[in-house]
Amino acid sequence: MPARTRFRLAVIAFACLAWRGACPVVAAPQDVPRRVVSGETARAVPAWLRQSVVYEIFPRTFSPEGTLNGVTRRLDDLRRLGIDVLWLMPIHPVGSVKAKGTWGSPYAVRDYFAVNPDYGAPADLRRLVTEAHARGFKVILDMVPNHTAWDSVLMKDPSFYTHRDGRIVPPVDDWADVADLDYANPRLRALMLDVFRYWIEEFDVDGYRCDVAFFVPTDFWEEVRAAVSRVKPDALLIAEAAEPELLVSAFDLDYAWPFHTALTDVLQGRRPATALAETWQLERARYPRGALRMYFSDNHDERRAIARFGEGGALAASAIVFALDGVPMLYNGMEAGDTTESGAPALFERLPVFWQAAERRPQFPRFYQQLIALRRQSPALATGELDWPTISEPDRVVAIRRLAASDEILVIVNVSNRPWAGRVEVAGGAAWREVTPRLDVPAAAAPARADIRFDRLTLDAWGVRILRRVDGDPRP
Repeated sequence: MPARTRFRLAVIAFACLAWRGACPVVAAPQDVPRRVVSGETARAVPAWLRQSVVYEIFPRTFSPEGTLNGVTRRLDDLRRLGIDVLWLMPIHPVGSVKAKGTWGSPYAVRDYFAVNPDYGAPADLRRLVTEAHARGFKVILDMVPNHTAWDSVLMKDPSFYTHRDGRIVPPVDDWADVADLDYANPRLRALMLDVFRYWIEEFDVDGYRCDVAFFVPTDFWEEVRAAVSRVKPDALLIAEAAEPELLVSAFDLDYAWPFHTALTDVLQGRRPATALAETWQLERARYPRGALRMYFSDNHDERRAIARFGEGGALAASAIVFALDGVPMLYNGMEAGDTTESGAPALFERLPVFWQAAERRPQFPRFYQQLIALRRQSPALATGELDWPTISEPDRVVAIRRLAASDEILVIVNVSNRPWAGRVEVAGGAAWREVTPRLDVPAAAAPARADIRFDRLTLDAWGVRILRRVDGDPRP
């Protein structure tokens, strides 16, 4: 079995643990070599990234019209939300051969150098980027270099593709709507480097989220980093992967898939809350020093968080995500409490975000606006060290402390459907105030609450409390 095939089987098996049911079941061979990078240092990331919030946009569903102009019209709403980085899911034409669902997958790309006419014209993308930059946003595109649609313009040269028994094949059997690209072909590599340069040079985008980055050779990603950095030195690259070696010299961020899996298991009652700290510690041990991860509780591959966790559980999950020492990500509609009867992500259909859900769930926009605002003005949440204080009933309640030189935040979350009363072990002798998002009042009117007793704390079912030290003398 070729080494590249063995590697792919291994990472598919790993990814299936995170993407429950989304991948075929594949047994990972035991002889796949792994590069150990825990003793190395991750590449330096742009300073602005550590304080950012990434917001994933599916243009097909973001607005009723499902266009790029529909995204542009809501930029002021996103600015008020407080996010920083707009990630546009693939904006390229979608293949129609072997397409899944009614509309096909946006990850079955037909032409890397074109804009999907269903989304609008190239001028609409330029306008979106220009208007976004004017409001202080970074804009990144979703790039899918591992595979194409079967009716891709690249099919004119079959040598660009992986063959088995004389036939072009998909990356894995379950992904029948796409054809696998062959990175052993140097002409393909050169073409794909042109793609990555093109959208930065011609449209001034700020980087890329790279689909299934673990399927593409690491040395190609290092070439991508060098190529885009020559055009835009602080270009952002996010790897859809949980592969430590990608953060040494190629990517700024990757997906914290193992933590996402643990979070889902905890909120759905399959594992105790202690699994969160255990997973975080295991992940930290295998990554290079200073590596930055992207944390999330919802995305386009999942049923909506409300459908999986309930309303209270969805907010509890986001509180944990925002407390962690990485970059949080939101998927469009989370801030409105969007969901459907099935909670389906509608990747292959067109199911517009139900923005009116915020009228029935006003606690959602209030929660996210206040949480994002707190993160933006808290050095501890943006760049502070993280630890897991001892807490009573640790199987169903989690405490996360973030500590910076002049700031300290404590986040306590009940991940069960029963109220909790107990204690958290923190250093005494300091004044604290409550900065928990107030769900009953708008963000601008939410007052801080006080009278904190760490030996007599209470939480409702799925409750969240966020406390901030106010004496200016945080203790280790």
